[in-house]
Amino acid sequence: MSCIMSEPVIPPSRPDGPGAAGDPAAPVAPGEFNDTWLIVPCFNEATVIREVLENALRTFPNIVAVNDGSRDGSDREIHAAGAHLVNHPVNLGQGAAIQTGIEFARSRDGAKHFVTFDADGQHQVKDVVAMVRRLREEPVDIIVGTRFGRPRSEDDQVPLIKRIVLKTVVALSPRTRRLGLTDAHNGLRVFNRKVAMETNLRMNGMSHASEFVNLMDEKGWRVAEQPVDILYTEYSMSKGQSLFNGVNILSDSLIARRLP
Repeated sequence: MSCIMSEPVIPPSRPDGPGAAGDPAAPVAPGEFNDTWLIVPCFNEATVIREVLENALRTFPNIVAVNDGSRDGSDREIHAAGAHLVNHPVNLGQGAAIQTGIEFARSRDGAKHFVTFDADGQHQVKDVVAMVRRLREEPVDIIVGTRFGRPRSEDDQVPLIKRIVLKTVVALSPRTRRLGLTDAHNGLRVFNRKVAMETNLRMNGMSHASEFVNLMDEKGWRVAEQPVDILYTEYSMSKGQSLFNGVNILSDSLIARRLP
């Protein structure tokens, strides 16, 4: 896989300090997340990627964004935001972009915790803070975000068609049920170095989510879920998965189509 890397304009580093272990709502301490890397796959997200990265960098100083063959200037926006930039010369799919990001992040000194984070603004920094703190405290290897981990509220933003697709995929996946996951295709994941070193995603396109589930089962990773808030904007919905794409995800997971 050919990648072109660019170093970022480094934001001011924060000195190491005591964390807020055990309290997901506590203020972020200086240096608390210096050992954490956000991995952001990006394909034609120039409209929003700079704002997403700048917002995340206020809490997480280490971010690598993988520009997966974008043709809309996403690479310039990533660089301007101050994140590490890795370029795929051609579009290889989100799974390949995440794998490239994991390989970059795990090679960095002091990297202990890793986060897959969407480029379109759906994921919330506050949820990442809570998940990383929980990962440090509990005997788990990976925590997966779920949209279905608490009673549905009146302001629930999960569209009905997406809710049906996601619940259908879970119902038809024995591995997902065995792991106790309710939202296996949620892109927000937090995991430790063991998972980062053992991850080798090779499936095409969006099917990496199913491959993540397979790896959780095959590798015996200790898995937990965390209720998270997903922000659905008009922009993010235009980039989201339709019912047809949901069926494709399931089909790809069954036939295990892989990159060479």
